[in-house]
Amino acid sequence: MTRKTREYFTAVIGLLLLVVGLYLAKNVVEPQGFMRALPFVCVGLGCGAFGHGVSDIISRRAVAEHPDIQKQIDVEKNDERNISISNRAKAKAFDVMIYVFGALMVSFALMGIDMVAVLLLVFSYLFVEGCAIRYRCKYDKEM
Repeated sequence: MTRKTREYFTAVIGLLLLVVGLYLAKNVVEPQGFMRALPFVCVGLGCGAFGHGVSDIISRRAVAEHPDIQKQIDVEKNDERNISISNRAKAKAFDVMIYVFGALMVSFALMGIDMVAVLLLVFSYLFVEGCAIRYRCKYDKEM
C-alpha cells in the first residue's frame, strides 16, 4: 500500500469509526456491559485515526510543491542530534511514568476503586516494565 493510499485509508476508516460510534451512542437503548463503552471507544479511535490521516494528507500536499523544504525536513528528521534528543526525552518521560503510575496504583487501591480497574492498571504497568527489561537485555547484548 502506497503512502498516499494509506493516508486516505486511515482518514476514511477514522471517519467510519466516528460515525459508527455516534450512531451507537445515539440509537442503542439501555446498553449493557461492553456496549456501554463501545460507542465511546469507536468515537475516540475514529477521531484519532481521522485526525492522523488528514494531517498526513495536508502535510504531504503542503510540501509537494517545494522539494527543497521536503529535503530539509527529511534531513532534520534523520539528524543524529535530533534523534538523540528525542531518545533522551523518551527515557526521562519513562522514568517519570514509573513513579506516576506507581503512585496512581497505590492511590486507586487506597481509594477503594474497583479491583478490576486496579488490576488492569497493575498488569499494564508490569507489561511496560517487562518490555523495558527485555529491551535492556537485548541492547546490552548488542552493544
